[in-house]
Amino acid sequence: MKLMVIGGGGREHAIIKKLKENPAVEEIYCLPGNGGIAADAVCVPEIGAKDIPAQVEFAKAHRIDYAVVAPDDPLALGAVDALTEAGIPCFGPDKKAAVIEASKAFSKDLMKKYGIPTAKYELFTDADAACAYIDAQGAPIVVKADGLALGKGVVVAQTVEEAKAAVRSMIEDKAFGQSGARVVIEEFMEGPEVSVLSFTDGETVVPMVSSMDHKCALDGDKGPNTGGMGTIAPNPCYTEKIADECKQTIFLPTIRAMKAEGRPFKGCLYFGLMLTKDGPKVVEYNCRFGDPETQVVLPLLKSDLLTVMQATTRGTLKDVPVEFSTDSACCVVLASNGYPKKYESGFPITMSEEAAAHTYVAGAKKDGDRLLTAGGRVLGVTAVAPTLEEAVKEAYRLSSEVDFANKYCRSDIGRKALAAPGVPVQLPLRPRGILR
Repeated sequence: MKLMVIGGGGREHAIIKKLKENPAVEEIYCLPGNGGIAADAVCVPEIGAKDIPAQVEFAKAHRIDYAVVAPDDPLALGAVDALTEAGIPCFGPDKKAAVIEASKAFSKDLMKKYGIPTAKYELFTDADAACAYIDAQGAPIVVKADGLALGKGVVVAQTVEEAKAAVRSMIEDKAFGQSGARVVIEEFMEGPEVSVLSFTDGETVVPMVSSMDHKCALDGDKGPNTGGMGTIAPNPCYTEKIADECKQTIFLPTIRAMKAEGRPFKGCLYFGLMLTKDGPKVVEYNCRFGDPETQVVLPLLKSDLLTVMQATTRGTLKDVPVEFSTDSACCVVLASNGYPKKYESGFPITMSEEAAAHTYVAGAKKDGDRLLTAGGRVLGVTAVAPTLEEAVKEAYRLSSEVDFANKYCRSDIGRKALAAPGVPVQLPLRPRGILR
């Protein structure tokens, strides 16, 4: 089989490595890919993730048997629709279904209509009206850009002034372009956060192993939001009892709601959850695999990924067993110092052979035989072990065997999880900061 994967980050690298395990896979093309992905797939850098007409032509010309559309932008723009129309079966939701992430206003209204638990909210297009609402509600409070913003369009404001500044930045200063023309202002929810990716064919939903993302740039969950600085799986806060409650009150109702709205969802539906004192509530939906959650979830998948993906496309997911390992996984993201704001790149990357085998490349380019940094998040190093403590230790050990100038990572990935009830050992992590 010939496969095509749309995207060019660490998530796509993890997907490709997992797809390669199927013996029927002869070749994988990645559009556009990156310098690290090039070791596992044929990269096509001249075709970007949002260049849908070129993707269709490429798929037809190369007789692609199956396509995986991984990022949010091409899904929201209708990549699956266009490829399907051209006769290329795809993993991922169509444009109508991808709106569940592309518009936070849509997803919040959906949850309100169908009684799916989430934070109370209001939608604004006028900055003054939004600021008046913030004055009335007080802080802490959450400000979200309505549209896609690379995972960075959310501000958890601790003060009224911070919330107002976020509103004006989005609506008036166009910090996220048209994605911030409308803002959703939500009540602040407290509790452990859980990420649950799920396979679904529009009828059946199969939750994957849970995970815990670390969104903030700095240790102790401080600093600006990023695309994710590391993850662990499974999330110890997500018990079997909570998982069952989520399936009955959130997962299945969401799939049924989308079907009822004439937007059946096929692909990977990401549930960002908050375990509040009043029960689990939805923080956000994503219409695709999370990044870097994918880098810990897929290594724990025992079933064949391609088989499961094809079942979501065909509507036969109920007939396919989906199994996960009982091991734990930890991914430490190595970034360019200064990310997500100003940073320098173009530095050579070196790593041990062992570290390379456990690395998913996110932002790097080829320069002859060299691999150079080419982004904020450069790569993620993932370790799998029988316990979470061992997985965290091993991920940091392997990370120390990767080197590039300006290298930075959080030193506390997994610490919160290890301190959770039922996890007996808390691992003392030595501060690393900028690693060289």
